[in-house]
Amino acid sequence: VAPAASSLSFDEVGAKNRPVSKVITLLKDMLKQLEKEAVEDEEIYDKLACWCTNNDREKTKSIADAEARIEDLTNKIEEFTAVSARLNTEIKNHEKEVAENQASLDKATAIREKQLAEFNAEEKDLLESISALKSAVTVLSAVSARLNTEIKNHEKELAENQASLDKATAIREKQLAEFNAEEKDLLESISALKSAVTVLSKHNSASAFLQMPRTHMLGVAATMQNELSKHSSLLEGVLTRSERRAAAAFVQSPQDYFDAAPTFKQSYAPQSGEIFGILRQMKETFESNLS
Repeated sequence: VAPAASSLSFDEVGAKNRPVSKVITLLKDMLKQLEKEAVEDEEIYDKLACWCTNNDREKTKSIADAEARIEDLTNKIEEFTAVSARLNTEIKNHEKEVAENQASLDKATAIREKQLAEFNAEEKDLLESISALKSAVTVLSAVSARLNTEIKNHEKELAENQASLDKATAIREKQLAEFNAEEKDLLESISALKSAVTVLSKHNSASAFLQMPRTHMLGVAATMQNELSKHSSLLEGVLTRSERRAAAAFVQSPQDYFDAAPTFKQSYAPQSGEIFGILRQMKETFESNLS
């Protein structure tokens, strides 16, 4: 039994030396090498895939940018072509204008040369005239002293006359200003008296006059008092003493004036009529003096 067991035991060293074992070992080594290379190839593939992806994105963007640039340049070419055509037209127009301006310049130059020739001739005549005048001045210098003295005397006389004229003008302007002020004053007085006469003409009877509004009556009295005071010198000799007394009584108390008993003369003429007549006489006097 023992020898049989010995013959069935595994000879490991012998197995390694067999050709099949060597092939298996070689295949295992090749498998490991292939697995290692597969890992390396996968890493290289990942890198290449990443590079391709990034490069494709960049190239796609570059292509899109280039196409946009081409389209933009195409549009600019069309635009610049239109501009070029317009500029060519403008150049032709400017060349035409330059030719016209050159023709005008040539014409103006010819005219200027003609004027220069005329000026030279005129200048020659003037120089000859100046020479002749110098001779005449030399002759007239003998009497210049007498003429200067006469001129100074005339200037002095003229200055005196101017001073007199200025003085007279100032007096006249002052008189005119006074006249204008007096005229304005008389016109205002005439206007005020017209208003008073108009008010009284509506109440020309004593009873009607008493019915006049108090403000109207006071206004008439104020107007009469103002004009009597302001133009007392002008009314001197125009109003009689009785008229002045009546006017003073009316001005002092317009309403009480008609309450007093009438005098002998007043019995023939209402008191309101007397005031009305005084106002009209004052107005006519002012108008006469103004004319």
